[in-house]
Amino acid sequence: MLVNGAVVTGKGASTAKGRSTDEIDQIRVLLRSRFEELNTEYEEAVTQNHRLRLVEIGDAAGDDQADSGSKTAERDAATSLLRTLLDRRTQAEHAMQRLDEGTYGNCEGCSNPIPVERLEVFPSATTCVHCKQNRERRAS
Repeated sequence: MLVNGAVVTGKGASTAKGRSTDEIDQIRVLLRSRFEELNTEYEEAVTQNHRLRLVEIGDAAGDDQADSGSKTAERDAATSLLRTLLDRRTQAEHAMQRLDEGTYGNCEGCSNPIPVERLEVFPSATTCVHCKQNRERRAS
């Protein structure tokens, strides 16, 4: 379970501000588990995407425009899923790296602690809600 305070686990730090070594280990297990789940999902999606492409190659003769459009939509959906899973897997990996460096739990934007509620919902969060909202406003 996550608790308030910043995690400081980098070189030489034995405990985190507000977190025990056991809590840090629990966070590490949670992040590792999430990474492994996402990696498994990603590998399965890659396999399914490969099968879909093999079927397309062998089954394209006689396709009309509707068949072709349907296959294109399926291919686009599969590619989108792959990108999403890869992005989420990368986020989990980045969170584990931040935990090792001692920066996990602190906002990359303002360096303030990320609220525990946000980390419980989204353990890979790298920004506080305020900085996330500012980024989204700038992007639109």
